[in-house]
Amino acid sequence: MNSLTMTCATMSMAPTIIGATATRFPIGGKIRPGIKVLTQAAERNSHAKQIYEAGLNAGTAFEEIEAEITRAVPELSYPLVPKNVSYFTVRRADFAMPEVADVILEKFGEERVDGVRRLYRFPVVFPADAWQAIMPHALMCYGASELKYWSEYSPDGRERYCMSFARVPLDAGGKRAIRIFGGRKHVMRTENDGRCDPEGCREYQSKQCNLTGRFIFMIPGIPSLNAIELVTNSFYSMNAARQTLETVALLRGGRISGFLDGRTSFWMTKKLHDVAMIDEEGQPRRVPQWLIELEAPVDPTRLLRIERDQARIAEGERAVALLAGAPTATIDDAGGAAAAPLPLTEEAEGIAEPERLPAERRAEDDPLAALYALVVELKIPRDKFERYAKKKYGAGWSRNATGVRRVAGAVGSFKANGNGALAAIDAELDMFTSID
Repeated sequence: MNSLTMTCATMSMAPTIIGATATRFPIGGKIRPGIKVLTQAAERNSHAKQIYEAGLNAGTAFEEIEAEITRAVPELSYPLVPKNVSYFTVRRADFAMPEVADVILEKFGEERVDGVRRLYRFPVVFPADAWQAIMPHALMCYGASELKYWSEYSPDGRERYCMSFARVPLDAGGKRAIRIFGGRKHVMRTENDGRCDPEGCREYQSKQCNLTGRFIFMIPGIPSLNAIELVTNSFYSMNAARQTLETVALLRGGRISGFLDGRTSFWMTKKLHDVAMIDEEGQPRRVPQWLIELEAPVDPTRLLRIERDQARIAEGERAVALLAGAPTATIDDAGGAAAAPLPLTEEAEGIAEPERLPAERRAEDDPLAALYALVVELKIPRDKFERYAKKKYGAGWSRNATGVRRVAGAVGSFKANGNGALAAIDAELDMFTSID
């Protein structure tokens, strides 16, 4: 689970606690939402204080500082505790290329109260259009040195399971572990028939298991091909960010990635909020917390204009192609000839019956036909799919190669969701209806 060696995985659109799981990207570094400080017991130990201060000055990761204190002062099993602060922590030890941390602080750090340069606000660009891919999260329980349990949803999104690693099998002699191909196997936890039930879970109730999520992004002007992650355990922060991302996606025709209007980034910052919580006696109370906030500092009407302009450009390209005597061709983003979209004629109506078109033609010569064949394969009613595509991508999506590619990518991501594809489209339509 080392974030610096994360590898890409196939996107899964199965629902999770606040949405759905997502793609993993190669991670080159970590920005932390706060700091760790000495406990009261460690504060009273001069040796522990010395190690802590030296680690801070050297930019050492908090985990390494904590381990060094424990080795030097064994009676301090847990010498550090998290502390919520108004700034983010950027440490050299948290990056595969330590100099990247220096560049981030140099470009975006500020000296506010005590004269120390810290990261209070910075721009981000997301590498994917699905918010689940850039904000993966789950309930997770860690042991002394590794992940013990985590939550996963069933393919149809109806059940949430508690997962664990299977025991490594031994050879016939029972003395030597068998080499496992592809890593340790994942199995459902034996307790509670494998279901994830936080209210009845001893780990969750003892605060060993918590919601854990990450924002995955790139920072403009930072020389790194890998993404950066920001870890958070705050449901409030993740839920508010999800709403911001969904709003932007609606205004941009489903797009989150890249610059918002060609030049403006999202921005990450922290703001102080009164957060509702239940105390040990079961009474509600509000406590001040610095929460991560995702800002989109752009005029929303400009995003709508840009989206409409792009649709008009696509229509113009199609008109130019028709006037040039190429009625079955259109122009792609790079200016080259793209596969012809299928006109909405009787032939188009026949796409719902895949046997009327050869498989080779659907797959190679007619991307729109291939898209509708996939819709049939996923058992999505055509009228519902067309309402979804029109609402999310505009009325002209099927008449230009860019629109067909964009919708095909979205529908293709549903394949990993199995029987949940229709549920995902229903959820999208419900969301559109709620804001109409």
